[in-house]
Amino acid sequence: MIYSDFQDKKLSLLGFGTMRFPVLEDGTIDEAQVEEMTKYAIEHGVNYFDTAYPYHNGQSERVIGRVLSKYPRDSFYLADKYPGHQISKSYDPKATFEKQLEKCGVDYFDFYLLHNVYENSVHTYRDERWGIIEYFREQKRLGRIRHLGFSTHGSVDFIRGFLDEYGQDMEFCQIQLNYLDWTLQEAKEKYELLTERGIPVWVMEPVRGGKLANLSEAMTEKMKEVRPDETVPAWGFRFLQGLPNVKMVLSGMSNMSQMMDNVHTFEERKTLNEDETALVMSIAETLKDSIPCTACRYCCEGCPKGLDIPMLLSVFNDIRFLPTINSSMRIEFLPEDKKPSACIGCGKCKKICPQNIDIPKAMKDMTEALEKMPSWVEVCRQREAAQK
Repeated sequence: MIYSDFQDKKLSLLGFGTMRFPVLEDGTIDEAQVEEMTKYAIEHGVNYFDTAYPYHNGQSERVIGRVLSKYPRDSFYLADKYPGHQISKSYDPKATFEKQLEKCGVDYFDFYLLHNVYENSVHTYRDERWGIIEYFREQKRLGRIRHLGFSTHGSVDFIRGFLDEYGQDMEFCQIQLNYLDWTLQEAKEKYELLTERGIPVWVMEPVRGGKLANLSEAMTEKMKEVRPDETVPAWGFRFLQGLPNVKMVLSGMSNMSQMMDNVHTFEERKTLNEDETALVMSIAETLKDSIPCTACRYCCEGCPKGLDIPMLLSVFNDIRFLPTINSSMRIEFLPEDKKPSACIGCGKCKKICPQNIDIPKAMKDMTEALEKMPSWVEVCRQREAAQK
């Protein structure tokens, strides 16, 4: 197992993410299989386990807690997260934290994250009524949290501003990072910013929810020609192994086969060379089928509605590739007059666009796509109800 140095700890570079546990026909977690997978992981050097309040409607914490209780507490690192990104009438960090400790059956968390701090959730984290960040600072002082960090799907500018404000408290940051999002979601710029600030990087979605594990036959063949013994998912992990500031790669493994394959990939570091990196980047470009916006912002100058068109197009590219609530939530919480639906179709932006993008059509298509996607507010309500 490859290990990374984090302060005084040796972390397995591969972490077991518990968001995609195997499930039975009735939708409940297959705890017996989770136990087998965890045993295999620990026997092969994995020592980091990541859960969160909303995963599997709150059952992920209970299951991983029961499974890990069979092992000495100092033999593994457990990470959990505070759900300040979820929509609620009020927030009680103390009650939630105590409940998480109880559900996981532990006295402390080795790593604890402010979950999905981004443009719209940051107001909750900042709100003095709830005292969220102050509370977790105190829990770290008391030793009930050993290391405090945050996860984010926010923009580069947002992350920079958050670090300016709270960087002294944040010991690590978890971002969506893979060879597709290296350019699609500005992951390269996010990685470089965190590295410049001395913030170690934790990786989520290393194979983009499985999208980078199941490529076309032609793409797979190109990879096999270069590395005959390497699996398609392994290429995604090898890309990340070449980034020195990546200290943790979380994989949400759903069966023993995935666990065995990933553990094998992390037995030794085999980073991609220059030609191999060029190959995955070319594959990424093929996968994007994206709107070719360069964010020159010429379109914004004459927009009568004052829309942030480059940002909207960037999110639309993400939605086109993988329509999930993580992709759409940045739009859902915008003021109504700043959403793509506010576009009046005047065409001024189209006339000035150097890339000849039909922006009014893109805004219309995006609006229609968003209407077909689940509401983040409704998802939060369902999760909150399931927790009760």
